Amino acid sequence: MEQIRIGIVCYPTFGGSGVVATELGKALAKEGHQVHFITYSQPSRLDFLNENLFYHEVDFRTYPLFEYPPYELALSSKMVDVALNEKLDLLHVHYAIPHASAAYMARQILITKGLYVPVVTTLHGTDITLVGRDPSYEPVVTFSINQSDVVTAVSNHLKEETLAYFRISRPIEVIPNFIDLERFKKQKKEHFKKAICPAGEALIVHTSNFRKVKRIEDVIRIFYNIRRQIPAKLLLIGDGPERTTAENLCREMGICEDSRFLGKLEAVEEVLSVADLFLMPSEKESFGLAALEAMACEVPVISSDAGGLPELNIQGVTGFLCPVGDVEGMSRKALFVLDKNHLPRFKENALKRAREFDISRILPRYEELYRSAIAHSKEPA
Repeated sequence: MEQIRIGIVCYPTFGGSGVVATELGKALAKEGHQVHFITYSQPSRLDFLNENLFYHEVDFRTYPLFEYPPYELALSSKMVDVALNEKLDLLHVHYAIPHASAAYMARQILITKGLYVPVVTTLHGTDITLVGRDPSYEPVVTFSINQSDVVTAVSNHLKEETLAYFRISRPIEVIPNFIDLERFKKQKKEHFKKAICPAGEALIVHTSNFRKVKRIEDVIRIFYNIRRQIPAKLLLIGDGPERTTAENLCREMGICEDSRFLGKLEAVEEVLSVADLFLMPSEKESFGLAALEAMACEVPVISSDAGGLPELNIQGVTGFLCPVGDVEGMSRKALFVLDKNHLPRFKENALKRAREFDISRILPRYEELYRSAIAHSKEPA
């Protein structure tokens, strides 16, 4: 297999786009490709050593002339530097703003140096559904997407939203998010389950970045309804602006003793291994990566029907979907799933569905896409 030298640009955070980009890069490196991460700090999941894996930090400094550091310019310059010195075959940028526009600038600079490096742009969600629609950014987002050599989206819903809100002339290929089933799988953590649920209570889990769009208050209210009917515990993984509001609501509803805020966890799969149900009542969700991680650990999902979630969570099979804000409906469906006569079937179906998104199935699609982009870039103009 011919090695491809790939530059990956992403946000180095716990968010979905950063996680997907990092896991993709690690998988590509294991397959023998040379992967160069280009970002302002080391990605949160870039936690293993491999001879094919490299990290290049973008150094953007503050000058008296600038009120804000010019990150996009520094990023473009770093892409040019890495592409030239590491002889990159391709740049893969995750999240349109500002990575796609920075990649366009880098590609144009490289052309003046006699090198054409194709750009693959992957759209992840809020770069299109929230930030991209802002009139301040829309022209640049539209231009950058259209100037990319290849464009992908993580769900059919996101593709349709992109085409509905932007004048896109470039084809968009849907390549869904994926899961590493070697990492995300049910582990033997019974001691942990016993410590959290000593009386055999049902264990409910939610994980997110605690933004308003995740509707954390709905999570609390659904759990309150569940707990009124059966003994249950709630674990909330993550952190963000809505955490204080959620903590206050737990106090108001008198469920603090049965609710724990765990903050950001690297080994989230250890918690998911002992969970009985995962809640995702999001207002918007381009794919639902956190739900897929839960399903891989044999945890059924109660979610909203927003965005790309219906493409992942199968109604009545891996869990249930309800309209955004339907706390009562989600509560009823949660109790149905948690019934001891139903739960084993839902757990089995969740894992079966997750296997369809195993990275071993998705990675070849990216490799094929890369080779096609590189081949087209070498064709005579």
